[in-house]
Amino acid sequence: MRAPITVQFSRPLAIAALTAAAVVCGAAPAAAHPVKPGTTPPVKPSPGAPRAGAPKQPPSAMSTVGGAQLGLPGPQTGEGAPALPAGLSALSWMVSDADTGQVLAASNAHWPLPPASTLKMLFADTVLPAVPGTVSHKVEPAELNGMGGGSSAVGIVPGQTYQGADLWRGVFLRSGNDAVHVLASMNGGVPKTVSDMQAKADSLGAKDTHVRSPDGYDAEGQVSSAYDLTLFLRSGLRNKDFKEYCSTADAKFPGGPNTKGKPFGISNTNRMLSGTGGVPKYPGLIGGKNGYTSHAGNTLAEAATRDGHTILVTVMNPQENKRDKVYTETRALLDWGFTAVGRAAPIGTLDPAKPAPAADPKTAATTTTDSSGLGVLGWTGLGAGAAVAAGVAYVVLKRRPEKRRRV
Repeated sequence: MRAPITVQFSRPLAIAALTAAAVVCGAAPAAAHPVKPGTTPPVKPSPGAPRAGAPKQPPSAMSTVGGAQLGLPGPQTGEGAPALPAGLSALSWMVSDADTGQVLAASNAHWPLPPASTLKMLFADTVLPAVPGTVSHKVEPAELNGMGGGSSAVGIVPGQTYQGADLWRGVFLRSGNDAVHVLASMNGGVPKTVSDMQAKADSLGAKDTHVRSPDGYDAEGQVSSAYDLTLFLRSGLRNKDFKEYCSTADAKFPGGPNTKGKPFGISNTNRMLSGTGGVPKYPGLIGGKNGYTSHAGNTLAEAATRDGHTILVTVMNPQENKRDKVYTETRALLDWGFTAVGRAAPIGTLDPAKPAPAADPKTAATTTTDSSGLGVLGWTGLGAGAAVAAGVAYVVLKRRPEKRRRV
C-alpha cells in the first residue's frame, strides 16, 4: 500500500517558508488549475533525510555501488582532475560521463535524500514503454484523487480526452502531478506503478531508491540519491521519447472550460532549458528534470553535450541561501565536467558490473577537495534554519491561455 502523503511543516512554518521564498527565490512554477493545499498534520522525516534545524551530515556508512570512493563523505575527485568550482553547497552531487559511464567527481553520491520531482525520471523510465504518446485517454475524476496538497499541476480536466504525448509533456514541462496520476492509472493504478518503479530502480542498480509515490511528492520513507538519479537520467536518454520530452522548452497544452477549449502555452520549469526567470539557457543542454518540495529542497539532474561528450550532473538540496543556487551549482559542475573529461581519472562507474577504481585511503585523502574552505563536512552544518525558511513552496497559479508565467 502507498504510504500516506502529508504536509511536512506546521502552518506557521509553511507561511514563513512561503514568505521567504517570495523574497529570496522568486515565483514558483505555475499550474493551470489550482490544487488546494492540504492541512494534515506533519509526519516524521524520511529515513536519511535531515530534520529541519539538525546538522545536515551524511550517514556514517554509505553504499559503495559503482566504486569504493563513491561511499566516502565529502567531495571526491581523481588524479589529474582540475580544481572543483568554488561555492558548492549541495548536500549531495555527482558529475559523470554518460557515454563511458565514468563518474568524474562526486560528493556524498550515495546519501539517500528526498528526490522531489526528479523521481519523475524513474516514473518515465518505467511507464513510457507501457503508455506511449500515441494513445488517447478520457480522464475520469477518480484518477486525480490522492494528489498531495499543493501539488504542481498542468491543468488536466476530468471528462476530457488527451493524447499520451500531451500527458507526458505535462509531466516533463510542468512537472504536473495530475498528469502523473492519470498516466499511473493508465498503467494499472498508483500502487502497481509504485511497485513497477521500484522494480525498475532495482534493475538499474539504484539501490538507494525507495519509491512511495509516483510523482516524487514527499512521502515517509521515499528517498533516492545523486547516484541513482543519474542512473535514471542516463537510462531515460536512451529512449527517444524521453529525450524529446525532457528537451522540450515550450509547447501547447489542450485547453478546457477555462480557456474555451483553446490550447495554452506551457514552458518547462527546468529553467536552464527554458531560459525563464532570469536563468540563462545552458549551451548544449539536452535537458533533464528539476524538483522542489519543502522537505527535499531543490533537486536537479541535467545532461549536456559538447565536443562529442555528454556530461551528466545531479545536484540535491543546495544549502547556500542564494537565488537559483541549484542552477548555478549545476552550471558550474557541467562546465567542470567538460574540462575534466578525458583528463581526470574516474572515481567510480555508472556500470557497477564493470570494474570500478578502488579507493586508496592515501589517494583519497589527497584527491578529496573541499571547495568551501570549511573542511569536508564543515559546510553541511551551515544555514539549516535559513535553508528551511527560504525553501521555495510550489505556488499553484491559475494559467491564462497563451500567456506564459515565470517558473
